[in-house]
Amino acid sequence: MLGKRISVGVAAVAGAFALTACGSTGSAPAPAANGSTGAGAAAAPAPAGQAAPAAAKTSGTPRCTTADLSVSLGKPEEKSPGQYDLPLTYRNTSDHPCALHGVPGVDLVGPDEPTFGPVYHLPRVDNGVKDNEVTPGTTASATVTVLTPAEGGASWTPAELTTIPPGQTQPLSVKWPADLPVLRQDATTHPGSYVNGILADPA
Repeated sequence: MLGKRISVGVAAVAGAFALTACGSTGSAPAPAANGSTGAGAAAAPAPAGQAAPAAAKTSGTPRCTTADLSVSLGKPEEKSPGQYDLPLTYRNTSDHPCALHGVPGVDLVGPDEPTFGPVYHLPRVDNGVKDNEVTPGTTASATVTVLTPAEGGASWTPAELTTIPPGQTQPLSVKWPADLPVLRQDATTHPGSYVNGILADPA
């Protein structure tokens, strides 16, 4: 009797393994690599010292170098009382497409201000596109926002704007409007002057 029970039990276990091997339409999806389930799960960050997985790359196009670009500064437009936006436009002057995204470095260079010196380093606001290919002859722009001094306040007018494209070390320069003074707020936590991220220009 005992031998018969053991035989029945072995047969039941063998049948369960056979069902598992064949699969089932009602089974749960396999966990993702990071332990989450479903197609919408985010990929785990790469460990320190390792490159991110290929799927995390936004573009295979190399970044625009400073040598690939020219720069121009558009007319200021009043954003709010005393605060102005100026489009800072980069043009791809090379013969190949390149990627231009992120926040450029921007310095306003002018007279030697007694407290802060001749250079105003503008804070950066990362609010631009994450991926952007610029073909030869086309452009992309970042907006420079500046706060002007109150009437009767200390006046400081830059002579030029110097910018370093994202991912580069060499600068480009463009003349600053002679009639647009800037309020120096170098030590302020939330200044009214800053540079925004690059946006793709309309085709």
